[in-house]
Amino acid sequence: MDNRLKEYLQKHNIEYKTYEHPAVFTVNESKEIKTKIPGRHAKCLFLIDEKLNFYLVCLPAEKRLDTKILKKELGLRELHFASAEELKKEINLTPGSVSIFGMIYTKTVFLIIDSELWNSDFVGFHPNINTSTIILNHENLEKFYNSLKVKKEILEI
Repeated sequence: MDNRLKEYLQKHNIEYKTYEHPAVFTVNESKEIKTKIPGRHAKCLFLIDEKLNFYLVCLPAEKRLDTKILKKELGLRELHFASAEELKKEINLTPGSVSIFGMIYTKTVFLIIDSELWNSDFVGFHPNINTSTIILNHENLEKFYNSLKVKKEILEI
């Protein structure tokens, strides 16, 4: 975990538990480590619309994002994956380590959390690096969410 994230979590009194593991780049690769780490595992997708607005969508790792539903919900015509360069520029992350915690680096990205993930008792995200996972209980996920000064929404997607 980078120092800025560690300091951010401490500043906002967000408690978590860290689990170290080999690097994983995809949900499929993470299946083996999930058996050793408790909680609901999340995936985060970094997307861009036709007006060049960015979105970080967090949902249960096993759930497939239906972009048609999300586009309709947000009133968009287009929505697709942003580039690695845009990911780095907007939330200071690289492919394979996309996480809700990249939101500490932005004021312009729209955060969307799937209600199924939001309602979980415990949830796990990479701490901006794909060699560990941190687990938050719902109370601490809510503290993190509320600490962010960005447009954000919890949606059933």
